[in-house]
Amino acid sequence: MQIFDTLLWPFRMLMSWILWAFHELFSFLGMDPNSGWTWTFSIVAVVVVIRAALIPVFVKQIKAQRAMQALQPELRKLQAKYKGKKDQLSQQAMIAEQRALFKKHNTGMFSSCMPLLFQMPFFFALFTVLNNTATAKAAGEGIGALSAAHVRSFDESSIFGARLSDTFLNTLNSGNVNISVIIVAVILIVAMSALQFITQRQIMSKNMTKEALEGPFMQQQKMMLYILPLVFGIGGINFPIGLLLYWTATNVWTLAQQFWVIRNNPTPGSEAERELNERRAAKGLPPLREKKAAEAAEAVAAEELKKTQRVQPKRQTKRKR
Repeated sequence: MQIFDTLLWPFRMLMSWILWAFHELFSFLGMDPNSGWTWTFSIVAVVVVIRAALIPVFVKQIKAQRAMQALQPELRKLQAKYKGKKDQLSQQAMIAEQRALFKKHNTGMFSSCMPLLFQMPFFFALFTVLNNTATAKAAGEGIGALSAAHVRSFDESSIFGARLSDTFLNTLNSGNVNISVIIVAVILIVAMSALQFITQRQIMSKNMTKEALEGPFMQQQKMMLYILPLVFGIGGINFPIGLLLYWTATNVWTLAQQFWVIRNNPTPGSEAERELNERRAAKGLPPLREKKAAEAAEAVAAEELKKTQRVQPKRQTKRKR
């Protein structure tokens, strides 16, 4: 546990500092520093900063997912090649060839989990900050960049009558149940899980090719579709209201980001690409792949032109003797 805390320390300092900075900014702009809404907007601002910083990771994820879809025919051939061969040598050879395919296409089995995995240290760091406010308040201590006064302010702040530091489970097990906490927590847990489900479903229904939908990793995608929302839904009963706000906001960002990518830069051969080409045709524009092919041809032609162009030698004047 000590090692875990040590590894999380830099993330905890970063998350608490960003939270502090936005709380101070909103307070400076005239919001009540002790209001739950000031802290709520600060948490949402933390989401915007973290997710904006993770955009390069998201771009890599998109490329990895498309590479995974592109190699589906080769994976099926590989499976057919080793079908019925259960001996150890055949299994090792199949795994080795599969790894070589992944390396060739610069992707992997869990490429779709990249943004989630990168977010987890930030998520756990914020969890330790928000989950320990009651203990820190009782001891008169700060947490990370948050002073003791900030900790007390956050712990006592609320929205719709639910304190941001309360959890569904602790409230339910307490002798004095706060119905506001139960209602707000349930709404946020349902919203958080539903948004995650819709995001994954959107990818599967709109942004995957027919080959990918029939590929060997489709079962993994279907499992992710139901398991992740279920895991976060169950785990959410032990999350502080503030953390549920963070995760709901980050799922809103994910859904909006994914929607923009699918609508404007869909996977080749997917349903989303067909819909985009229909919209382009209605505007009198060429299909997306033809446009990209034309742009690629122009780039190749320009490169060839550079190679074939000769530098004309400068005329040198003869020196007078």
